[in-house]
Amino acid sequence: MLSKVKSIALSGLDGVPVEVETDINNGLPSYELVGLPDAAVKESRERVRSALKNSGKKFPAQKITVNLAPADLKKEGSCFDLAIAVGILKATSQLAAQTDGILFLGELALDGALRPVTGILPLLISAKSHGLSTFVIPAGNAREAAYIAGAQTYAAQSLSQVIDHLSGAAPLAPLEAAQYRCAEEGEEKFDLAFVRGQKVAKRALEVAVAGGHNLLLVGPPGAGKTMLARCIPGIMPAMTFEEALEVTKIHSVAGVLGSEGIVTRRPFRTPHHTATAVSLCGGGTRTVRPGEISLAHGGVLFLDEFPEYHRSALEALRQPLEDGQITVTRSGGAYTFPANFMLCASMNPCPCGNYGSADRTCTCTAAAIHRYRSRLSGPLLDRIDLQVEVDAVKYDDLVSEQKEESSAAVRARVEAAREIQRKRFEGCAGVRTNADMGEREMARFCALSPECERLLRLSFEKLKLSARARSRIVKVARTIADLAGKEDILPEHILEAVSYRSYDNRG
Repeated sequence: MLSKVKSIALSGLDGVPVEVETDINNGLPSYELVGLPDAAVKESRERVRSALKNSGKKFPAQKITVNLAPADLKKEGSCFDLAIAVGILKATSQLAAQTDGILFLGELALDGALRPVTGILPLLISAKSHGLSTFVIPAGNAREAAYIAGAQTYAAQSLSQVIDHLSGAAPLAPLEAAQYRCAEEGEEKFDLAFVRGQKVAKRALEVAVAGGHNLLLVGPPGAGKTMLARCIPGIMPAMTFEEALEVTKIHSVAGVLGSEGIVTRRPFRTPHHTATAVSLCGGGTRTVRPGEISLAHGGVLFLDEFPEYHRSALEALRQPLEDGQITVTRSGGAYTFPANFMLCASMNPCPCGNYGSADRTCTCTAAAIHRYRSRLSGPLLDRIDLQVEVDAVKYDDLVSEQKEESSAAVRARVEAAREIQRKRFEGCAGVRTNADMGEREMARFCALSPECERLLRLSFEKLKLSARARSRIVKVARTIADLAGKEDILPEHILEAVSYRSYDNRG
């Protein structure tokens, strides 16, 4: 007897339809699984055998051949268990129900329970794009799958429930579509209201978040660089449903999705400085998974103690900072993951941290300072739009009773600036913020007056800027103009943008 059941395999962030063909013939009892399965797929034999027996069904003592087609695509993970079990039941006439057009996903426990699998959201979205709209999945994935509109999704606790549903003995109710609600504004652990002084740094933080620009904070230890960075989530704009789906797909594949089923807050990733290039960019020995820069997509990647990261890891950031995506190439193929994030980095001005301080004496030699700063290459610094020097906080600022502006007030201005950009870039594919603009968008939306061009030329020649640095100054000036509610970029906007580009040209 031959049966065919539909499932789907994960390739990067996309799903590839898989047909599970089960053939059972007389002969010596055996179980052959073909179609480039990995170890986890091959081990499905014992899981399926025990699950069938513990669900009141028989595992045939015959020659069983299971083919996962297409046979030239490598199959990974345990998500094919349920489809294989249903295929065996159909091939042995233990299940007479029609399964055409139904996609099965789920890992089986030995007692027949269905365990959740990673990557449900991108798998089902891909399945829909291939014409499938009826899914049977584990109950543990129900919250995630409920956000897929226009599909009939049934969430089961066990193989027995799936059998009863297909046979009509106890039909399952389809999942109700979930309504997306972005994270409500609440009290953040870090609020700009508790950051004393640092007006320039706070302004730079606001400009960076409003336009999605990369930011570098340079200052002595204890100046508040890390606290400023930790305040960024409190001023980030809310995510739209489309953005939430993009971010959730990545987190689902990586297996770090929370119990809510969808990501409602913009990511804020803070890998340790011992992180390798692979952990940042993504990869793996067997299964390719997204790295930290992809998990930060739509949010912030915060790298504290910037020069302490491995040089190879830092240089690997250059391409995704420019393109907004990362392509991981392995022997099994090439996988492209989104990586459109805002980079926020912090560092000391020298190894001891006191270079340039008015109150403390630097004990570093010129050679030591040069070696320390040389850990950051010129091309990498060139991709950081705002480079701000953070001064040490004065005692009078710490004890001052003057109220500082809260994160909520700054967020309101950021939201207004982002709304201007959203309307501006309607119809511009792949452009959501000023930082995403290409040359075509800049020519259209960033026209400069003769006075602005004159100031930009003087800055270009005096600071010995690159063509990339010039473009980034114009983008930052566009954001400053948006925060001010101005249609045109004015000379003062250019001057402020230029003031954030001085550090990368210091000795």
